[in-house]
Amino acid sequence: MSTRRTPPARSGATRRSALRVWDAVTLLPRGAAALAAALAGRGGSAPSLLLADAAPDAPRPGAVRVAGHAVATVLLGALSLVLAAVLLLAVARGAFYGLVDQGPYDHSWGGPGKAGAWLAHFAVATPCAFAAVAGLYGVARLQERLTAPLRGERRPGWVLPAVLVCSAAGALFVVAFVRQLP
Repeated sequence: MSTRRTPPARSGATRRSALRVWDAVTLLPRGAAALAAALAGRGGSAPSLLLADAAPDAPRPGAVRVAGHAVATVLLGALSLVLAAVLLLAVARGAFYGLVDQGPYDHSWGGPGKAGAWLAHFAVATPCAFAAVAGLYGVARLQERLTAPLRGERRPGWVLPAVLVCSAAGALFVVAFVRQLP
């Protein structure tokens, strides 16, 4: 029996999407806890932390396999935290721009007035926020496909390279963002 949270059929796509985004945001602590459990010799409980419990008749994965999946989940968890930070930044600097930046707005996007600057920042931040949510959803789906072998399923061949490329892209984004700070 799988412990993957599957919302009831009556709930809408919004609820399922919100659960996937929440799963993505919690990947880092769940992956770290699964890695600690696997390294402590409790590899049997680690797949449940990765939301990858196998069917009762499926063979139990070994501790090394679970630890490898936990490390990959930690990488995806770090990426999801970057995406969550982008989402928070987009909301703070978009919808609440006038509250987080007190001016002057002479050289701001949409300036010199506060209303124009707020509207310009909101217009730029809205698609960024939607992209961050879509990225979080995608990370959750990628992690689900990544842990397919722990559930006794076949993993597509493109998943592991995609995890590595996405993690590297997230790291490069963080480095570029930090370097542009004053």
